[in-house]
Parts: sequence; C-alpha cells; structure tokens
Amino acid sequence: MTPIAIETRGLTRRYRGATALDDVSVQVHANTITGLLGRNGAGKTTFMSLVTAQDRPSSGAVAVDGHDPFERAETIEQMCFVRDNQRYPDDYTLKLATRAARFSFPHWNQEVADRLIDAFRIPSKPIVKKFSRGQLSALGIVLGLASRSPITFFDEPYLGLDATSRAIFYDELLRDYAEHPRTIVLSTHLIDEMDRLLERVIVIDQGRVVRHDDVDAMRGSAFQVAGKAAEVDDFLTGLPVLSRRRIGGLATAVVDTPLTAERRAAAGGLELAPVSLQDLVAAYGLGDTAADDDAASQLERSAA
Repeated sequence: MTPIAIETRGLTRRYRGATALDDVSVQVHANTITGLLGRNGAGKTTFMSLVTAQDRPSSGAVAVDGHDPFERAETIEQMCFVRDNQRYPDDYTLKLATRAARFSFPHWNQEVADRLIDAFRIPSKPIVKKFSRGQLSALGIVLGLASRSPITFFDEPYLGLDATSRAIFYDELLRDYAEHPRTIVLSTHLIDEMDRLLERVIVIDQGRVVRHDDVDAMRGSAFQVAGKAAEVDDFLTGLPVLSRRRIGGLATAVVDTPLTAERRAAAGGLELAPVSLQDLVAAYGLGDTAADDDAASQLERSAA
C-alpha cells in the first residue's frame, strides 16, 4: 500500500455564508504527482490553503503525515506552497528571495535554484515587485522545486510563461522528481500539457470532489457522442451523462462509461470518440449548457 501524505475528512470552509469547500474527504498518496483540477472558483486554492495551515476549516479535519498541521512547525516546514499570486516584500530582489527560501526550507538546494534561474533567465537586478507575470511565475517555480520540500503545492505555476518556459518547467519537474521523489500537488488548467506529469487526479467542482482516481483509470473511462439531437437523446437513454450541449438540431454529450464495440455498433450515424483528460475534467463542470459558436461549428462538422 502506498503511504498517505495528506488526508482530509469532511473538510469544509465557508466565507460569509458562501461555501468554498464542501465536505471534502480525500487521500493524497505520498511520492506522487497529483493534479488538482477544476474550474476557476471550484475550491482548489482553498483546499491547498487549508492543508498548508494558511487557513482554518469551518469543519472537518486535515492530517499531513498523520498530524494536524495547524500551529505545528515541524509539519509546516516540510511543506512548500507556491501561490499564483505569491507576494514578496517591496524591497526583495532575486537574491533576497532565494536567501529567504534557503532559511525557510530545510531541504533547500542552491544548485537546483541556480540552474533554474539560468534556464528561465530571471533578472537579478530589478526588485521582484517589478517582475513581469512570467518572471514571477518562474521565480515561484524556482522556489518550489529548489525547496525540495517533501510536500510541494503549485497553484497555477505557469501563468505568464511562454511555451518554451513551460516546457522547461515540465522537464525540470520530472527530472528533479525522478531523482528526489516527493509529494507534489499541481493546480492547473493546462491539463493537456501536464497530462504526462500527472499520476493521480482530484477533480473539484463547486467545492466538492467529483472524481479522485489514477490518471490511467480516467483515460478511456468516458467518451463523446455527437450528431442530431434526437438521435443523441435516444442513444443516451440509460447511460450516465456527464455533460450535454445542444444548439439547434445538433447535440454533443460526454458519457461517463467506456467506449465499447457494442456501443459503437449501436451508434448508427452518430460520431463516437474517446475523451481527453482535459475534456473529461471540463465535462464535470459543464452539465447541460448552451454551446458557443466554436462548439456549434464543431457540432455541424460532426454531423455533416
């Protein structure tokens, strides 16, 4: 059995009557890369804030390596949380930021930091406050990877990074993770790009966990059907539908069951296709919704 690094039981956080996280009970396996996925406002950042003891739950419990992390320094120092809006003191330069990290993280590796700073071409002279969005993200990645913390959280770490810099991040993360396995949790919307990194996935929608599984188990667990709306509706009878879109006389749906030869044979003139991990995650947050112009064009091509 894989050890459990993080466990939550009934974890709930309410803000002024609104529920940001609702009765979340999950286990994050140690020494795995887990994707924390869902729409904006789904509760991903709230989850990470509670686990890292930067906020307290309204109800429920968090255990990190078997301990409640709140006000437990020996547990907190084993975690690194890189926020998408990470703040730094007004006078901080790159040198001061890495020096502070060296004192904050017991497993800090300066060699990794120096290599990443060169790879991302992070400037050393300007104060961090004047960094671009991409430079701030690159600095966060440097701190997160060089910390070598046993548990590391990245909240949308790629914001503002170009394709080359994102590729550097993915390669360096895999390289360092292979040499020094640890528990990494990534919140991301670029699921197709990060697909190869992820071993497990937690999907959150409207504060609740709607899927928690191995990535390999999720691949091939659903399929998409597209065609004339009446025919799609007939085909979907009795099937578990994750999302459905309709425009005019056309419809498309994501079905939460594997695509089998029998279902292909029963499809008639409908188009059936596997669903990518990104499309599957999106389906959990869609439900029945009106299609936009791009989706309408896709439907028209599918039914042609």
